[in-house]
Amino acid sequence: MNVEELKNEGLARELRVTVPAAEIGEKVEKKLAELAKTVRLPGFRPGKVPVAHLRRMYGKQVKAEIVEETLRESMQQALEKADLVAAYEPEVEIEGGEEGAQKVIESDADLAYVMKFEVMPEFDVPEDFSDIEVTRYKVQVPEEDVEEALENVARQFRDFEDKGEDAAAEKGDRLLISFVGRIDGEEFEGGSAQNVPLELGSGQFIPGFEDQLIGAKAGEERIVKVTFPEDYGAEKLAGKEAEFTVTVEAVQAPKDQAVDDEFARKLGLESLEALRERVREQLAAEYEQTAQALVKQEALDALDAKFDFPVPEKLVDYEFEQIWHTLQHQMQENGTTFEDEGTSEEEARKEYREIAERRVRLGLVIGAIGRKAGVDVSQEELQQALIAKAQQYPGQEQQVIEFYQKTPEALVELRAPIFESKVLDHILSQAKVEEKEITPEELKKIVEEEEESGDEKPKGTAKKSAKKSAKKTAKKTAGKTTKKPAKKASGKADKGDA
Repeated sequence: MNVEELKNEGLARELRVTVPAAEIGEKVEKKLAELAKTVRLPGFRPGKVPVAHLRRMYGKQVKAEIVEETLRESMQQALEKADLVAAYEPEVEIEGGEEGAQKVIESDADLAYVMKFEVMPEFDVPEDFSDIEVTRYKVQVPEEDVEEALENVARQFRDFEDKGEDAAAEKGDRLLISFVGRIDGEEFEGGSAQNVPLELGSGQFIPGFEDQLIGAKAGEERIVKVTFPEDYGAEKLAGKEAEFTVTVEAVQAPKDQAVDDEFARKLGLESLEALRERVREQLAAEYEQTAQALVKQEALDALDAKFDFPVPEKLVDYEFEQIWHTLQHQMQENGTTFEDEGTSEEEARKEYREIAERRVRLGLVIGAIGRKAGVDVSQEELQQALIAKAQQYPGQEQQVIEFYQKTPEALVELRAPIFESKVLDHILSQAKVEEKEITPEELKKIVEEEEESGDEKPKGTAKKSAKKSAKKTAKKTAGKTTKKPAKKASGKADKGDA
């Protein structure tokens, strides 16, 4: 095999690889000899089929398989020979295109192709991160927050009573419904259920479903039309328009719920004071989670300031497309334009391109730090993340789990934030961390300022712009980049062509 470097500019590389026809021929003959030992053909005893006969019958098919196998193997060998690490799977162009590929299969032509890719950038990973300085906020839970949370718990666990046959459902009422869902007129798996409780306004079902049941009465049948979100966990349903035939079995109104010892015992606790302490602990955990997210974002910002190196353009292209898709989707939902946001599409593209570059760079940095520190994500951690993801889609849990189990790329998306979090924990264990006590209101203000940091305030009247929302999402998981663009091969041999 011969490897010739055609391009070496920045991170971009092009290699011309040539595999002699004789080498491919040897592999074909070896494969045919192996088949001769096991293949069963009419008129021949097992293991006694002549290789020449197999060559006449299956020669092209076997050679196509060998050429494809050789292509994959030689790509890796070429990278090793050139001592290069590709940032993603290289694009491959077989010389002569489809005709060239077919010529390799049908004659004794060499396999010659060009690999186009970018290499991983080189940068030094520090031995420690003691020069990073961050602030960890501590929040004491005010009693008024505890009492407010208790009232919310009481609303969540209140009892309901029938409103009567002629009573119309209102927001806050609970319905018992049976439904059958259809897409393009066909029922789909998981789209039907009987006697399901649904509190109107709870957001339990997909957007638009509950709103169409306001005003319904017991015994009434309604047709509810909705569209599944683009990011819905079950891939077969994501983005699809669906129609549900819903039968309202009962309309129930909420009853007032006293917050006392009896209510606490209803929830499995011995007293109201025990319930109050449990709520206080949960609020403290929520504040701690928010504070932890802030300190990790601060660590990400510190890493961003610490590293500056060129990144693979194709990875940036991929990341940008993900961010841009989110932005356009949110702007469409909000009915806003770039002019409403006080910018132009050209300016926005430049801005989000910079964010995409930041995400890619931080993704590479975090990956390198994690490898050096021996950080890994266990199967148990991945399983817990999968269960948590499935629980976000009530009624579709099994479909979501099956989707992730059958889709390795999706599992990578679950693994990435866990890995990032563990790497940041490693960095924070070495960083200089200043602890500061603040109130919940101060914490909320810091979060809002963090969300708006670097953003130009929208000039429209909307309280929360789609632009800011998309940017928040993009920056929040700054080290998320794990996917790689798919390989594009031109003129690649296909065994089905033989």
